[in-house]
Amino acid sequence: MSPIENLTHEPIEGEHFTIDSEATGATWEIVVGLEVHCELATATKLFCGCPNHFGSEPNTNVCPVCLGLPGSLPVLNRQVVELAMRLGRALHCEVEPSVFARKNYFYPDMPKDYQVSQYDRPINVDGWLDLPDGTRVGIERAHIEEDTGKNTHAGGSGRIHGADYSLVDYNRAGVPLVEIVGRPHIRHPEQAKAYIDELRAILLATGASDAKMEEGSLRVDANVSVRHVGDAELGTRCEIKNLNSLRSLGRAIEYEARRQVDLLETGERIRQETRHWDEGAGRTRPGRSKEEAEDYRYFQEPDLVPLDPGREWVDAIDAALPVLPAERRARLAAAAGVAPAEAAIAVARDLDALALSAIDAGGEPARVLTHVEHNLAVEGAEGLDPSHLAALIALELDGKLTATQAKAVLAEMVTSGEPPDAIAAAKGFEAMDTSALEAVLDEIIAANAEAWSDYCEGDDKKRGKLTGFFVGNVMKATKGQADGKIVTALLEQRRVGA
Repeated sequence: MSPIENLTHEPIEGEHFTIDSEATGATWEIVVGLEVHCELATATKLFCGCPNHFGSEPNTNVCPVCLGLPGSLPVLNRQVVELAMRLGRALHCEVEPSVFARKNYFYPDMPKDYQVSQYDRPINVDGWLDLPDGTRVGIERAHIEEDTGKNTHAGGSGRIHGADYSLVDYNRAGVPLVEIVGRPHIRHPEQAKAYIDELRAILLATGASDAKMEEGSLRVDANVSVRHVGDAELGTRCEIKNLNSLRSLGRAIEYEARRQVDLLETGERIRQETRHWDEGAGRTRPGRSKEEAEDYRYFQEPDLVPLDPGREWVDAIDAALPVLPAERRARLAAAAGVAPAEAAIAVARDLDALALSAIDAGGEPARVLTHVEHNLAVEGAEGLDPSHLAALIALELDGKLTATQAKAVLAEMVTSGEPPDAIAAAKGFEAMDTSALEAVLDEIIAANAEAWSDYCEGDDKKRGKLTGFFVGNVMKATKGQADGKIVTALLEQRRVGA
């Protein structure tokens, strides 16, 4: 039996993902740092006038500059610098004078055999990003570089080894990127997913990128290592390349951590390398040994001058930054009297402004957030009149609409723009008389005598399930006119009196 089968893995306090070994009694924790490549939303490439456009016919958006042909010279795209600084400031980075460098390597996806990047003097340094749960993840740097072309290996596993042939599309070569290098502060796969969610929200808020993982404009490399809980020293890391969905990211991190613990528990060493995630097999596979900086033989790009945007430009960017997701969550949470994490869905759906206005208009905060979270994940919700939402909630609280009726009215408010009282009247929604409700309940209990007996004599768990059964039947019989809370109370009254 593999030692990995003797391991359990439970998060501690919802933050640290640990792996407990029954074989040795050791407890391991995971350490993750993410490197994210995001393509910038410019009209043209980083150093030439070729279109920066996804989905064109292969090798149509190319020129001598992005192909690196002899005699061609790069010209820096000013919009790239603007967007890179905007993103850097949104990540609380300092903007520093920077220098472009040549990163030399020999792969077919870069025809000039080097990639122009920033090495020892990046444009953005030392920032951070706050997750909705309050976790702060440090940002080491966010530097500008050009994207490479795209290889497609036909046949075999889709990797170059065993392929029948390979195709190369250079449309992506020279597309501007910012590579955001996070510090190894992540301790749980769910934190990694939340980090990418938050980063994507910032990219969209600043307009720096469309952040489409499915089109490759947001790509994630996860550096994963493990160590004994309490150790300060980091373990040997492996880098899982090009993860393109949050699901894959979480699964890959967990698998890789367990693989490393399995090796260490049997006395083996971790080999520093890049690995690839096989979604179908649910495992990582080895790629190549990890290169160190000296392997790339960096040197300053001789065809580009150092970049020093100046304080005035940075100040102008600061002044133009939008209100960012973390601040929006904090603002709504303060108004609603909840933790910032409870305002995350409203912000993610761009409905926080609606929620704030509805609360200002007198809407009960908890119910405003409930409607936003459960009933307003629909197109056009952002156009809802906040005063109408507040009025709907008042009708609910006054007992004039049941929760089911309120949901139906709200759906029509989004499409018609009519106030809730008019819609409720048109639908014939009226509070159901309790005596009529009692009669309906009599019929349902009589038709389900065995279930009623179980409800009266069963334990709390069983009674909880049967409550849903009876309430559901009453709602069905009354076409949603009954108030679920009243039905639940009537059921309990009858049980006690039975």
